[in-house]
Amino acid sequence: MRKAFVTGFPIKHSRSPLIHGHWLRKYELQGSYEAIEVAPEDLADFLNGLQENDYVGGNVTIPHKEMAFALCQTREPAAEEIGAVNTLWFEGGQLRGGNTDAYGFLANLDARSPGWDRQKTALVLGAGGASRAIIYALKQRGLTDIRIANRTLTRAEELADRFGSGISAHEWTAVPELLQDATLIVNTTSLGMEGKESLSIDLSDVRRDALVTDIVYVPLETPLLKAARMVGLKTVDGLGMLLHQAVPGFEHWFGVRPEVTSELRDLILADMNGGKT
Repeated sequence: MRKAFVTGFPIKHSRSPLIHGHWLRKYELQGSYEAIEVAPEDLADFLNGLQENDYVGGNVTIPHKEMAFALCQTREPAAEEIGAVNTLWFEGGQLRGGNTDAYGFLANLDARSPGWDRQKTALVLGAGGASRAIIYALKQRGLTDIRIANRTLTRAEELADRFGSGISAHEWTAVPELLQDATLIVNTTSLGMEGKESLSIDLSDVRRDALVTDIVYVPLETPLLKAARMVGLKTVDGLGMLLHQAVPGFEHWFGVRPEVTSELRDLILADMNGGKT
């Protein structure tokens, strides 16, 4: 039986076992996927012992993504560009790392708002670890004007330098001006997440054809998405990114490319409504 895992510190909040367990049942596969909490100082030993413990691979989440990047023997181009790994599998006897966050982000927008990428101007809010995958994804899709706004300008500048042409860094105070001609607005910060400070932005001057999306999915409709909806803007929540980013890993471990369906989405929504965060 093929065994896979998700590890983080902490990890009890993860919904990945629900997602992969659903697919294992749906496709009638003999396999398992479990959440394993591993402290940062123990991650190297855990990864070095994967084959010995019969694991075919797994996922890594906060705070392990950058350490897993360093511990892999080979990495896919997306992981190299983003500088972090969230998916592991064995290839030719070597531990290989990938980053499926960019794929998940794009697949979610494609599914929920087809044609979103016809416009080429994006405003990315935040310059933390999550923003790297988003910027990489937008560049891969051909957006030519990507503005990063962050409360610490130097972090935005580091990202702009990392990803090169078409990327610009801005102070947070420039957001009202940057919003005026943006056709895609992406929140990559934790602002608006349940238990966190809300993200308060005036969207009244935003173009009516702009799309607003948030990588936060608890709550499903964040304060930013609610504000966008109230002024008539198209919105895409962050839950689909979670679901779609899981697809490539499942295929690596279990040999079947799974489908993200309304049934799976409803399963996770039911879990969210049950109070698990």
